[in-house]
Order: sequence, then structure tokens, then C-alpha cells
Amino acid sequence: MSDCPVLPRDPVGTSPAHGGVPAPRDAARPALSPGAFDPGRGWRLHPQVAVRPEPFGALLYHFGTRRLSFLKNRTILTVVSTLADHPDVRSACRAAGVADPDQHPYLRALGVLAGSGMLVPQEVR
Repeated sequence: MSDCPVLPRDPVGTSPAHGGVPAPRDAARPALSPGAFDPGRGWRLHPQVAVRPEPFGALLYHFGTRRLSFLKNRTILTVVSTLADHPDVRSACRAAGVADPDQHPYLRALGVLAGSGMLVPQEVR
């Protein structure tokens, strides 16, 4: 069991990957302010994040911050893996089979990932 508390029904968990001590914050990456995660815009995985699919979902490892996150089911893995293919987070959720009324736990989980730097906003094209 992770030493980091996780909210019930949350499809993602995060913890430092090195003995429970938080990794130093990447000075080049400012922390998101509360409410900064906007599901109405496009997001993508940070270029320094590796995804390792697992039977339970996946592990995400950020090489810049040394943070490890757990995706707790295959649906959130599908959403995270396809974010860059969609104009906004809600359409990525819909494409993964998550209906609008069921998106709250996924949006909360994606907000946690964005807050930890695993996800970054898509550049305007």
C-alpha cells in the first residue's frame, strides 16, 4: 500500500519515487494555482514522463521531478494516453467511454496529474 493518502474512487495516486521524500520542485515549472486545471482546454503528457502499462492501469514516471504516479485503471490510462489527440479533456474522456455525468473522478485525477507536472497544457497551434 502506498504511503501517500489517496481519495476514495480516485483513479490516480501519486507518491515520491524515492523513499517517501518529496522530489525537489522543477524550478522551470511553476506549480499550478488552485483551479488552474481547465478540462475545457487541451492537455498532454509532459515530455519527460514515461508511461508503463500495468495490469491494474499504469505507472507514470517523471524523469525531471522523479515523481511516480499510479493510474488505477485502464480507462484513465486511455484518457491520459490520448489527451494530445483531443482538443480538450472532456472530449478525451468521452472518447475513452466516460460519459459526461461520470467524468468527475477522472477530471479530479487529471487535475492532480496536472498539479504534479505530469500533464502540461497543449501549445496553441
